Amino acid sequence: MATHAPTRYDTQREKLAAYFDGTAQKAWIDLTSDAKVGGIRATVRAGRDQMRGLLLNWLPDDLRRNRVLDAGCGTGALSIDAACRGAQVLAVDIAAGLVEIGRDRAPTFLGHGRIDWQVGDMLDPSLGEFDHVVAMDSLIHYRAEDMVATLERLGRRCHGSMLFTFAPHTPLLGAMHGVGKLFPRGNRSPAIVPIAEAQLCAQLARLHEWRIGRTERVSSGFYTSQAMELVRR
Repeated sequence: MATHAPTRYDTQREKLAAYFDGTAQKAWIDLTSDAKVGGIRATVRAGRDQMRGLLLNWLPDDLRRNRVLDAGCGTGALSIDAACRGAQVLAVDIAAGLVEIGRDRAPTFLGHGRIDWQVGDMLDPSLGEFDHVVAMDSLIHYRAEDMVATLERLGRRCHGSMLFTFAPHTPLLGAMHGVGKLFPRGNRSPAIVPIAEAQLCAQLARLHEWRIGRTERVSSGFYTSQAMELVRR
């Protein structure tokens, strides 16, 4: 049987799995709950809540008969919100512990909606096809070319829109990223990769079946992320 050399996506995915199922699990459980957190994490929680609301607002109000991929679902807040609007959600993440938390937190009754919780790779073609794909802060650890290659693969199984976020390149984020490369990371989070919007747009231009729709930045203390919408041409 032929084997394939690991890609940069594969290597980074394995690092993220180890981090979110190990060192960071407790912190993410607290961050995505009502547990009391410190000031820095409170700004991150507020920013993530705002970003999740923004992405949900970009989806149709009525998601009945829509299949949605929550790519990198974490503890599942977006999946639950989408299902409550009638979506059939496939919630997938490489971190088994976070998926289990999401499953436990989900209400038993979701109206017309349903959530299928899975541990695995968002790019697995066996997950099927979707009307909408949402990747909230799950691609921010990838370089622009790897991010676009990932979106290209997701786009082959998506018929409507793809919503994703990236870390916009700002002087502060650029400096933090540069300094971080000088020191061993140990068991800290894999680095967030700041990307200039113009650079990303130029890379996305090669996705001939997709065009850029809305884009909006969310900044809340230590949380800075930019949402972008891709829609079928």
